[in-house]
Amino acid sequence: RRRCRGGAGVPRRAGRGVKVGGRRNSADTAGAVAAGADALGFNFYPGRKRYLDHATAADWLREVPDSVRRVAVLVNPTLAEALTIAALPFIDGLQLHGTETPEFCAALAAAGVRFGKAIPVGASRLLSDATAFATRTLVLDAQNENGFGGTGSTFPWPIARALVERERALRFVLAGGLTPENVAGAIAVVQPYGVDVPSGVALVPGRKDHGKLRAFLAA
Repeated sequence: RRRCRGGAGVPRRAGRGVKVGGRRNSADTAGAVAAGADALGFNFYPGRKRYLDHATAADWLREVPDSVRRVAVLVNPTLAEALTIAALPFIDGLQLHGTETPEFCAALAAAGVRFGKAIPVGASRLLSDATAFATRTLVLDAQNENGFGGTGSTFPWPIARALVERERALRFVLAGGLTPENVAGAIAVVQPYGVDVPSGVALVPGRKDHGKLRAFLAA
């Protein structure tokens, strides 16, 4: 099956790669593809409001063009669960958004799974250990009360910029409160490998505003 190269993040292109998260229906997925998204995120964690049952969505997930990466977002899966999701024919890689350990990530890497690891910027210890997760792709997000991302809030971007400058061998994807109005400024400060947007282009949770999405991609 198709494998994504260089982790489960977003590819470098003219400008910055864009991953659009929170896809829950075929219309929003088609809209993101038409707007020019490089990667799409699908939340397979039942504890999130944007949860998608991959079994019921399998047919339209298979229809996503090969040029667009399909990323499964997981939170604290077991190794067996992560390997099962990674083996699905309509998934190209994983994005781990929980408290997965370096040892867990090393086991995934040893199994040949492509994945990115999300790090809450409030967790200074994790930032200092950014190279420990057996992947080059790290997603920098704001931290919520559970320690996960997905808050829809920004964080001080100079923190991310310092990390990008320090760890030049890694690929940092910027997330957290990005919108059509602020994404250009965020990119100018951080210079990330890519950006990740779920709620910043949402009409309501689980449905996207296609006008905002096009504006985000243009910015």
